[in-house]
Amino acid sequence: MFNKSAWKRKRLLIAGVVVLLLFSNGFIFGKVANAYEADYPPNHTYDVGIVLGGFSGINTRNNQISFASSGDRLFQTLSLYKKGKIKRILITSGNGSLTGVGVKEADVAHDYLKEIGIPDSALIIENQSRNTIENAANCYQLLKKEAPQAKVLVITSAWHIPRAKLIFSKYFGENLNYYPTNFIGKTEFGWTDFIVPSAEVLSNWELIFKEWIGLVVDKFRV
Repeated sequence: MFNKSAWKRKRLLIAGVVVLLLFSNGFIFGKVANAYEADYPPNHTYDVGIVLGGFSGINTRNNQISFASSGDRLFQTLSLYKKGKIKRILITSGNGSLTGVGVKEADVAHDYLKEIGIPDSALIIENQSRNTIENAANCYQLLKKEAPQAKVLVITSAWHIPRAKLIFSKYFGENLNYYPTNFIGKTEFGWTDFIVPSAEVLSNWELIFKEWIGLVVDKFRV
């Protein structure tokens, strides 16, 4: 009886180690992420680039903008604007708290963009959205009034595009293009990706699992 119980514990331990090694392996995660994340769109020019929020917060020490891990969303938007690929920037993000009370990300980003020289004429602010569904709905209503014929590019994290596309297509149709930023999948692998467990990879699995769950839920919500 003791030997049987000990053997079960040993098997569980081995299984746990195997699962840990699989889900901390950079090569395996990289291949999965590469298959899921979106590619770059055609090299066109767009009237409006919609940048989805979640890229920044407030540094309460100086009340200035503080960029999060998805800050690349805004930086790539600025690059597209400076290159003339988008004519105007629509920032869509309110306050993500349950009450919706507090600092709104779009307002903070607006102040930052003005500080670095982006003119008000190039900016459209939507500061009421709390999630991607509200992003799409509010942007659609806003552009229907301000620029109904605009050619639109949606800018967000590469791993977020499949869910964003599902939602935005319900409002804008299937013809929108999407520009991916802050990829979490790799295109090149070193020897450490094959054999050295990575805590960052475990964190990335958590991120992408949440995104997959959100994708399934949003299929029923929109």
